[in-house]
Amino acid sequence: MAEVFDKIKQAVIDMQVDVTRQLVEAALKEGKSAFEIVNGALIPALKVVGEKFRKDEIFLPEVMLSAAAFKAAFDILRPLLLAGNYTPKAKVVLGTVAGDVHDIGKNIVAALLEGNGYQVVDLGVNVPLKKFVDAVASESPQVLGLSTLLTTTMPEMEKIIAQIDSAGLRGKLKIIVGGAPVTREYAEKIKADAFGEDAQHGVELINHWIESK
Repeated sequence: MAEVFDKIKQAVIDMQVDVTRQLVEAALKEGKSAFEIVNGALIPALKVVGEKFRKDEIFLPEVMLSAAAFKAAFDILRPLLLAGNYTPKAKVVLGTVAGDVHDIGKNIVAALLEGNGYQVVDLGVNVPLKKFVDAVASESPQVLGLSTLLTTTMPEMEKIIAQIDSAGLRGKLKIIVGGAPVTREYAEKIKADAFGEDAQHGVELINHWIESK
């Protein structure tokens, strides 16, 4: 069992999308469960990729290709997970704020979260304030993630958080913000619960919140 999981793990690390997909399909035919594949191969692969990125051993294009390999595998496994006894750790709503159409960082976070057992509701990019508030009201997530890559759209984060607070939706909701121009000081200023320095760090913070409940 370990051998096929090692091959899947390495294929994700090596950014081999088609190979990853083929190996996952082969593992399923051999009788491996979707849950075993996720925990035995995909999550370990993403942890390696995250650490390599943090140490500047790989860069954003490589991370995106590894994330694409992960997604190709997870798209096969997701229906099987949902049909079984798989229960997500928690629900996370993600989105890039209004005025910003960048999605690379958000997509990496989404892939890492899914790989770590979370249900992700991805609102996409250029998301208006009302859509964030409505999603928090309707989805009742444990975590809201706000992303931006532009300094000009950073104020949107503050508006969203203020509106969620005034609507009485904050409750036990944790809000994490991230993106190239965002800082820990800014996160504190706008009353976010945390700042994710990078995708891996953001997921680690969310894991800490959920696992410490």
